[in-house]
Amino acid sequence: MAAIGAVRRVARRAVRNSATAEPLPPARSELLYLAFRQPGIGVAEAAAELHLAPNSVSTMVSKLTEDGLLTRGRLASDGRSVRLTVTEAGAARVSQWRDIRSDLTGRALARLSPADRQAISAAIPALTRLAAQMEEQ
Repeated sequence: MAAIGAVRRVARRAVRNSATAEPLPPARSELLYLAFRQPGIGVAEAAAELHLAPNSVSTMVSKLTEDGLLTRGRLASDGRSVRLTVTEAGAARVSQWRDIRSDLTGRALARLSPADRQAISAAIPALTRLAAQMEEQ
């Protein structure tokens, strides 16, 4: 877990130092990325996915909306249900994060030995299963 945390911290720092826009707090970044991956997700669903209280997610949605990164829409069939959509600026921000992380990871992997690259590649399925097991608990 320490190694995974270190990789995440380095990637976050690279994004924070390279991004042209003001960095977002990690929880807001995760919410924006979730809305990018799941267009039309509701606040309650996002809260469940992120393991946060719905009112916390609602506050983050307000801030991301103020920043022009998310929009809130209502379902025609149920005017009470809010659906989140990433704006063009939000999508550009997520794409920029991905590009920075991909570039950093690619350059770092290229400097590793073939044995290390193979070990990392082989570990990915097991780490994915570990995350699923942890999620169930």
